[in-house]
Amino acid sequence: MRMQKEHICEEKEVNSHLYKIGMFAQMNHVTIKTLRFYEEQGLLTPAYVDRENGYRYYTMDQMAVLHRITALKQAGFTIEDIRKLGDSSDTVSFLNRKKAEIMSKIAELTMQMAMIDGYLTGDDDALKSPVLIRKIPAVVAATMENRVESYDALFDLMPALGAQMEELGCECALPEYCFTHYLEPGYKEEQILIEVCEAVTEKKADTDSVKFREFPEIQAACIYHKGSYNEFPHTYAVILQYIEENGYEICGNIREKYIDGVWNKDTENDWLSEIQIPVKKTGE
Repeated sequence: MRMQKEHICEEKEVNSHLYKIGMFAQMNHVTIKTLRFYEEQGLLTPAYVDRENGYRYYTMDQMAVLHRITALKQAGFTIEDIRKLGDSSDTVSFLNRKKAEIMSKIAELTMQMAMIDGYLTGDDDALKSPVLIRKIPAVVAATMENRVESYDALFDLMPALGAQMEELGCECALPEYCFTHYLEPGYKEEQILIEVCEAVTEKKADTDSVKFREFPEIQAACIYHKGSYNEFPHTYAVILQYIEENGYEICGNIREKYIDGVWNKDTENDWLSEIQIPVKKTGE
């Protein structure tokens, strides 16, 4: 008799507080197949499964979980992303990393759209390297100044800055913003005075090798560069011609921003950089 009483109590609870999978799916505008898939992936397990017939039941509280999964998918998260987010103890950092990935994709898509616009206007140079005038937000950056033998030394200087930043407990700003300044006028093939910069969330105490600087917001002519750094001269020619022909003048140090490179791409053809030249209207 005791077992029978427990079974009756279970049925009463199901009828009062739980919804069959079909009803739950209808209430939330999803398919039963979707709910079963989320169960298989460990994202949304039924609150109760009847051992006799295998019927699955869900609670009202689980609607919030389902809506969160749906919202994250609409924001571009994969099932694996959603699972990792659920397992992560630092949700904010995980979301910021995802935001940085999306910002990088936006930058590349913006470049692709501008290239298409250039093609539609019949401008071959614009097709290869479109120029945009935009605001670069103010940042606090960890910086390291050094005179290097050649531009190839950047591959050593940047990791060196990163190692020093890690020792100082720096946290990179998101989206990430890594760029260089060339501190002497003119072009040099050797003995180049370079300042490498990485945006951070806050200043730390300066050291002998790492200094922290505040860079104000600037208006800049910006151009994306896809491929090897050896091809920079052509891209510079395009952006400098644009500045001259559109009534602008240079009013600050040129920045080279590195988006994709040797650290995350297998070939030089996939490297993505951006040249940012501070400008103002001539006469302002």
